[in-house]
Formats: sequence, C-alpha cells, structure tokens
Amino acid sequence: MSQKILVTGGAGYIGSHTSVVLQNSGYDVHIIDNLANASPDVVNNIAKITGIEPTFTNLDLCDADALHAYFLKHQHFAGVIHFAAHKSVSESARKPLHYYHNNLLGLINILEEMGRTDCRNLVFSSSCTVYGQPDHLPVAEDAPLKKAASPYGNTKKICEDIITDQAANKQVRAISLRYFNPTGAHDSACIGEMPMDTPNNLVPYLTQTSIGKREQLRVFGSDYNTPDGSGIRDYIHVMDLANAHLSALERLSEKRNEKNPEVFNLGTGQGYSVLDVIWTFERVTGVKVNYTIAQRRPGDIEKVWADPSRANKALNWHTRYSLEEMLESAWIWELTMKAKQETPQQ
Repeated sequence: MSQKILVTGGAGYIGSHTSVVLQNSGYDVHIIDNLANASPDVVNNIAKITGIEPTFTNLDLCDADALHAYFLKHQHFAGVIHFAAHKSVSESARKPLHYYHNNLLGLINILEEMGRTDCRNLVFSSSCTVYGQPDHLPVAEDAPLKKAASPYGNTKKICEDIITDQAANKQVRAISLRYFNPTGAHDSACIGEMPMDTPNNLVPYLTQTSIGKREQLRVFGSDYNTPDGSGIRDYIHVMDLANAHLSALERLSEKRNEKNPEVFNLGTGQGYSVLDVIWTFERVTGVKVNYTIAQRRPGDIEKVWADPSRANKALNWHTRYSLEEMLESAWIWELTMKAKQETPQQ
C-alpha cells in the first residue's frame, strides 16, 4: 500500500510540480489548497501528466476547525509537505498583518493536527530571504540570519523557529528547504507558474510582457553594486526543486536525518542579474523584451546565490536545468496557455 502524503498548497506552482514527482514515485498524494493563487484545473492537469488524479480538498489552513475535521477524515499520513503560504515580498511590505496571520497560523494549525495524529515527518517550504543580504557569497546554511528585509521573509524565519521548538519536544521530524528563485515549467507544459494577479516574480512578468499581456517589464534598480547595476539572484528550475522535496521526504521517512530539524539551500550556486535573465530570454526565444529601468523596490536585496553543496551531498540531489532551459520552458508554458485561451470551447 502506497504511503499517503499531504501536500498543502499542492495546486500552487511548486506544490503541483512536487505532487507530480511524488505520484510518479508511487506516493498517494492528497492536496489541500484554498485556490487563492491557483486554478482548480491544476489538479486535472496533474492527472494528465501522471495518469492518477490526486485527492483534492478546497480548504484554508487558517480554518482550524475545518482542518481538524479533515485530519479526522483523512488519517495516517506518512508525511506533510507544507507549501501553503502567501509569498510576495512586495505585497508583504504593504500588508504585513495579512502575511503574519496567514503564514504563521497555517503552519501552527498543521503542526497541531500532525501532533494529534502522530504524523511526524514535515518538509517545510522556506526561503533564502531568511539570510537578508548575506555577508559572504555564495551563502551557506550556517550563515547568520539577518533581520528580514520584508515581512514575508520574517514569516519564513519565524516559521523555522516554530518548527525548531516543536522538534525539540520530539513532536516532529523536519527539514526546511530554503529556496532561491524557482522558475520554469513542467516539460509537458500542462502545469507551470500561473499567477492569479500581477506577477511578483521576474520570469512570469517577463513572459507575460513578451506575449502581450503586460505592456512593459520594469527592472527595479540600476544602481546596485553588481556588474550591470541590476539585482542578482540564483534561479532554479521548478522540477529540480520538486525532486529535492522527494529526496527530503525520503530522508525523513528513512530516519537518515543527522539532526532535527535540518536545513538545506536549494539553488544552482550561480547568480544571474535581472538584465542577464532578460538578455538570455531574448537569445533563447528570439523575442525582444519591452523593458524599462525603475527605482528599487522596498524589501529587495542586492545579490544572493546559494552554496548548495550540503543538499548535493546529504540529499544526493543536484540541479539539471540551465538558465536557458528554465526560460525556454517558461516561454513554452506561456505560449501553451495563450493557445488554450484562444481555442474555442466545444
């Protein structure tokens, strides 16, 4: 009998790709998502890729009573992969209480139910924002955590602290995965990044501008201490990221973790500036991008990229996709969505 895994936020961008990887590896995937930033079609598209429809429930993790009823009905989870959270740096600066309420309460409620049902294994979706602007690059897991540059980043740090305290009481075995910048789409172009509103991340805004959904892409900041003045990030393909979640879950299930909790950086170890990404996209696709230079955004940091060596060794995990492949897959996904929208409904 296959192991049951709960994926919170599983209809979202990273959650859907991870659900595909889990199903293809033989797990019985159950998804909770309130569809605040995801389409219900995603569950059907996961089934198109894998041939198996995951068990889906529309539920808000902040509704403690509804979550408790859910766990009473669906028991015996072997593990939880927790994605569900608000994730925009810029929006969190405008709506800090909204972020603290949603991101912290959602995690607390999940941990409560895991404790009640003796579900011990948790893979947590964290972020490189916990490092702020690091003193040394590439940034490793033992780098000091700086004061968060945004409420979003602070929620991730506080969530990691909550997990650490819960693990100290032997209530949970946990791995926190600190993502750098996920991008790209599944090779099938059935699932990809699909923001419900204006994109907050560079690549979907780039593809939406290039296809005509957005008038112009703004590059926030031209005076950073970087070779071209624009901010530098470490971009990672979403399928590389999804495979890391499978490796982390198996490490916990097999009790191979060396301490509790463990933390791993997920990135390629290579930094690219915003202008690097734009110019690479133009080269790969042959599409000219309409962009302009704008002032810096609150909460953004200058440059950061990962030292992924700990994850490479402990999780036996390595990235496979180049920046060119990431951008090409994101563009194919954008073209596929446009074609679907233009196809008359039967």
